[in-house]
Amino acid sequence: MTGKQQNSKHRILILGGSGFLGGALYKELCPYFKTYGTYYKSNRQLEKNHHFFQYNIEEDDIYEILDIVKPTIIISALRGDFSKQVIVHQHLAEYVYKHKIKLLFLSSANVFDAYIKYPSYEEDKTYSNSIYGHFKIKIENMLLRLPKKQIAILRMPMVFGSQAPRVQEIIQLVKEKEPIEIFPNLIMNVTTDSKVTQQIHYIINRNKSGIFHLGSDDLVHHNDFIKEIISTLEIKEKVLFKHVYTTNDDRYLAVLPKFNKLPKHLHLKSSEILKELKI
Repeated sequence: MTGKQQNSKHRILILGGSGFLGGALYKELCPYFKTYGTYYKSNRQLEKNHHFFQYNIEEDDIYEILDIVKPTIIISALRGDFSKQVIVHQHLAEYVYKHKIKLLFLSSANVFDAYIKYPSYEEDKTYSNSIYGHFKIKIENMLLRLPKKQIAILRMPMVFGSQAPRVQEIIQLVKEKEPIEIFPNLIMNVTTDSKVTQQIHYIINRNKSGIFHLGSDDLVHHNDFIKEIISTLEIKEKVLFKHVYTTNDDRYLAVLPKFNKLPKHLHLKSSEILKELKI
C-alpha cells in the first residue's frame, strides 16, 4: 500500500501555510494528504490555488475556513499579533475538542529561555523571561488541557536552511555592510526546515501525540555557528559582527528529547545544516 493511498483519509489544514515553515510543510505533505493552507497577504499564485485560503488573523473568522475544509489535522504555524493568536488558539482548542480531531502546534525553545544553566527536555517546566516565550507558554498550557491524543506540541530551536529568514538576513546584512549580531555565550541546538517537515510527516503518519523536541543532537555556540554559516556560504565581502553579551556565563537555549525520541533517520547533527547550505 503506498503512502498516498494509506493516508488519503486525512485532511490537513496548515495555518500560516504561506510562511517559511508553513510553506515547507505544505510541499512535504501535499503529495500524501489532502492538504490546505492559509496565506495572509495578497498572493497571485496562492489565489489561484484552491487549496489555499486568504486569512487575516486581525479580521477573519477561523471558523469559516474550518467549516469549508473540515480538517482531521490542523497544524498551527501562525505568526502575527500575540494577543490575537491566543484568541485564535482558544477557538481552535474548542473546535479540536468538539470534533475529536488533532492539533499540531509549532512552539519554540524560548518557552525555556529563563533556564540558562542546562538544556531543556520535554517534561521540564516551562519558564520564560521574554514576551515571545510567555506567549508560546500561554498557548501550550491551553492546549495541554485537551485530551493528550488530540495534541502535539513541537518545540524547535533556531531554524536554518537555504531559504530560512535567518540565513537570508545574514546575506542581506553583509550586502548592506551592517553588523550581524552574535551571542558568544549562547549554547543552543539548531535545525532545518527540511528536517522539521520530515519529522512532522512522521508524527502524522504514526499518529504520535504529546510534546516533541525537534532540534539537533549536538550543541553549538551561536557565534561559532553563525561564522561557520558565513564560511559555508562563501561570502567574500568583509563581514561585520556585533557581539551581544546578555550574561557573563554560558547560557543554554537548547531543546533535547528524552522521552519522545524519533527514529535515527530523523535525527540531525548541526554539520548537516552546513552541508545543506553548500548545495
